[in-house]
Amino acid sequence: MEFGFGSEDEVFRGEVRGWLAAHLDGVPARSAWERELGRGGWIGLGWSEDGYGNRRASLTQQVVWAEEYARAKAPPRSGHIGENLLAPTLIAHGTDEQKARFLPPVARGEELWCQGYSEPGAGSDLAGIRTTAVQDKGHEAGDSYRVTGQKIWTSLAHEADWCFVLARTRPESTRHHGLTFLLVPMDQPGRIEIRPIRQLTGTSDFNEVFFDGAVARAEHVVGGEGHGWRVAMSLLGYERGVSTLAQQIGFAEELGRVVETAVANGAADDPVVRDLLVRQWAELRTMRWNALRTLGSSGGGQGAAGAPSVAKLLWGRWHQRLGELAVRVGGAGAAVGPADWSADSPYRLDAFQHLFLFSRADTIYGGSDEIQRTIIAERVLGLPKEPRG
Repeated sequence: MEFGFGSEDEVFRGEVRGWLAAHLDGVPARSAWERELGRGGWIGLGWSEDGYGNRRASLTQQVVWAEEYARAKAPPRSGHIGENLLAPTLIAHGTDEQKARFLPPVARGEELWCQGYSEPGAGSDLAGIRTTAVQDKGHEAGDSYRVTGQKIWTSLAHEADWCFVLARTRPESTRHHGLTFLLVPMDQPGRIEIRPIRQLTGTSDFNEVFFDGAVARAEHVVGGEGHGWRVAMSLLGYERGVSTLAQQIGFAEELGRVVETAVANGAADDPVVRDLLVRQWAELRTMRWNALRTLGSSGGGQGAAGAPSVAKLLWGRWHQRLGELAVRVGGAGAAVGPADWSADSPYRLDAFQHLFLFSRADTIYGGSDEIQRTIIAERVLGLPKEPRG
């Protein structure tokens, strides 16, 4: 179908802009901002079920909200994982009791979540995870699980109240068999340890998480014991959707700053630099049209199966090239950073340096380029499967 915005969407856009303008003055801490969004009814616009504190919005209105939020330069969301990953998964696979327990606090911005998927030996190859969850026989048999293992690259683990963890509950199982999707409370001193990971940028957006007999209640198993792979794959399908268009708003602002700098310092006088700037602009427009086409599709067919992988391949390398171009436009000074740019240091990377260093990981996190190409080859083009170890 044709994806476009109608008159009702533009009315909704005005409402969004008005609310953001009224509430972004003196933005509180991130946790308080989540609760403010919850009180305004802006969390859970894309959920398919009523009764959990969320207002209903059409797909086009969800896009309007995401784009206007990005344009307003509103704070990064700490509730993204609970709202956009956990909630749709519970709606699809959770019990009525699980939905009633976990969806309302997410909608109110009161409980934050993190994702326990990747491990040191199982990042892009998620089926190789080794974290275990063993039924606890010390109480009533089968009333809980004890989770032991390590997760890595866990965004917002230091702030999260809960973590959804993919763990192996059948000791002799291999690959995607015998996995279970567990909801684990993070407030378990002595059983859960969180270690921040310092990145190239000097910041620590990710963490290592160590589980040492952490307790997960049996009623918090989603989708049934041993069916975690099906639930996990369903969740990954929610990672790229409406948020892609909001991400592109941020990309456009970054590109705009690079263009402004190139014009101001004369770098744009170089025909090669001008060509690169125009190419970045044209590719960003193409990514937007592709995202709109994907959202406007019926969601079926082989093309839809590979759409998230195509989008990831497009924006990952595009953003890396933008970082490289930003440093080139910035000149010699942009290539020299402070001796120490850790979080505790008074010296900071400038915006172009941060963009360049952070974008080095764009083709790895969220599924490496190699994995995305394999998905497209096998699931869309029907090519022979990659040999598995």
